[in-house]
Amino acid sequence: MDILQLFTFIGGLAMFLYGMNVMGAGLQKLAGGRLEKILERLTTNRFTGMLLGLGVTAVIQSSSATTVMIVGFVNSGLMKLSQATGVIMGANIGTTVTAWILAMSEIQGDMLLLKLLRPEYFSPVLAAVGIVLTMGSKKQSRKDIGAILLGFAVLMFGMNTMSDSFSSLKSDPNFARILTMFENPLLGLLAGAVLTAIVQSSSASVGILQALSSTGAISYACAIPVILGQNIGTCVTALLSSIGTNKNARRAALIHLYFNVIGAVVCLALYMLLGALIPADVWIPLVSTRMGMFDIAVTHTVLKLAITFILLPFSKGLEKLAVISVPDKAGKRDKIQLLDERFLATPALAVEQSKRLTDEMARLSCQNLSDAINLLKNFDPKTVDRINENEEKVDHYEDKLGTYLVRLSAASLTVHDSREVSMLLHSIGDIERISDHAVNLLHTAQEIKEKNIEFSAEAARELEIMSLAVLEITQLATDAFCNYDIGLASKVEPLEQVVDLLKAQLKARHIERLQKGECTTMTGFVFSDLITNYERVADQCSNIAVCMIQISKDNFDTHKYLNTLKNSDDESFRRLYEEYRAKYALDA
Repeated sequence: MDILQLFTFIGGLAMFLYGMNVMGAGLQKLAGGRLEKILERLTTNRFTGMLLGLGVTAVIQSSSATTVMIVGFVNSGLMKLSQATGVIMGANIGTTVTAWILAMSEIQGDMLLLKLLRPEYFSPVLAAVGIVLTMGSKKQSRKDIGAILLGFAVLMFGMNTMSDSFSSLKSDPNFARILTMFENPLLGLLAGAVLTAIVQSSSASVGILQALSSTGAISYACAIPVILGQNIGTCVTALLSSIGTNKNARRAALIHLYFNVIGAVVCLALYMLLGALIPADVWIPLVSTRMGMFDIAVTHTVLKLAITFILLPFSKGLEKLAVISVPDKAGKRDKIQLLDERFLATPALAVEQSKRLTDEMARLSCQNLSDAINLLKNFDPKTVDRINENEEKVDHYEDKLGTYLVRLSAASLTVHDSREVSMLLHSIGDIERISDHAVNLLHTAQEIKEKNIEFSAEAARELEIMSLAVLEITQLATDAFCNYDIGLASKVEPLEQVVDLLKAQLKARHIERLQKGECTTMTGFVFSDLITNYERVADQCSNIAVCMIQISKDNFDTHKYLNTLKNSDDESFRRLYEEYRAKYALDA
């Protein structure tokens, strides 16, 4: 191979890898978060897990991506180690689909239909359709389909370019001698492992092997050890992704490694045993048979199936081996692990995980507010500790979510996911401030206890009415946000207006009591602090709800929306406002 042929091969390999990457990314975006949700929820046993791993990998065309995803799930606590084992096994089978697609290049025949089945004929058509969809469509799903078609076309063009670069090697005796070296099982195993570890994709390394088969120099004796080695090399991606994760995530990566290493060793041992048992005059011609692309695809699939069905009954043994390798130590799981760095490679999943953590943050803030209001009536040191602990969590979550969401917003997102990220970025600050106001109420409760402050019966009744309104609006906003319920969100603003009205009324009545000498200055300061915090909590709830409503309409001008709503004759808004005003009337 001269320097020009080497450049041609490198260029073909680059296009092949890029096309595979574009096609896989398009498939993941088109699937959105559905595949990840299925993986997470429906891995009830090792058999369904295996089928799901097979299906998801066949769709996204990468066992490495599936395995990395699984490591992230286990790290975040969304999947048990026992569930991950079956999925990892299925992913190894699903990755064989690529080899079958590439093998279509060998379809022969003069019939038009047979010619159209060959990639060199239909991939230009797919490329043309793909570029039209990508550049001419405004709908994201069509753009994703266009990216898939373009990726496939580039992949096939790269495959053909690699095959062409090897064409002159058919009669090169030096090249034949090099390949003969790989007929040594151990050398072939090592070569396959190293090649796959370098390109980070077993599908890509099998594609290179299929391209080499165009020279007519690839035999079964060469291909079988190399394919088994590729199984081991593909584990590198998962092992790298497990660095810095918790113990179960590292165990999941090790299960992937043990499964492939043990499977490769067992199959290689059986292969060598057959070579020793079968007479040489039968065995040597058999394994020396030259392979085409279809032969490699068949061999690849058969070996993957054999390894899976040999080791599937021993899945619990693989788990135990992984647990022995990474022993248990006492430790507490942190919800922040939902924001796994590995999920950024699958934006739809990263968005889903970010929403889960933000929901948890919203529930903690809502619980903090409820606990803080209860402290005003019944002071309890244990409740104080719980509020402070939850406040630390909420602050920590906001900090991590802010950084994670900014990184996620730079990824290639669908329109829906982009809106979701915008909503989360706009909302986490308001959610965190609700918890801050809960802490303010806690401090006020401590002051009331330490200074033995007592409100008049009328002031206590008024505060109780306003606190009930604030508890309702906080729960309403939390439920609307966590369930993404726009109907519930539309009920928040009318109640916020009632809370504003209550604050004005309570302030006016408080001034009257001060003037009549029915309230002390000290009590008045505490009273004012309480209603101010209540009103600000309602403001934060309004911000969350309005953000949801506006982003659902692809509009970010919240001030204009509120001004229009308040100054319009919206019948639904007015009806809800009157209902809430009657419900929380001070003189009912």
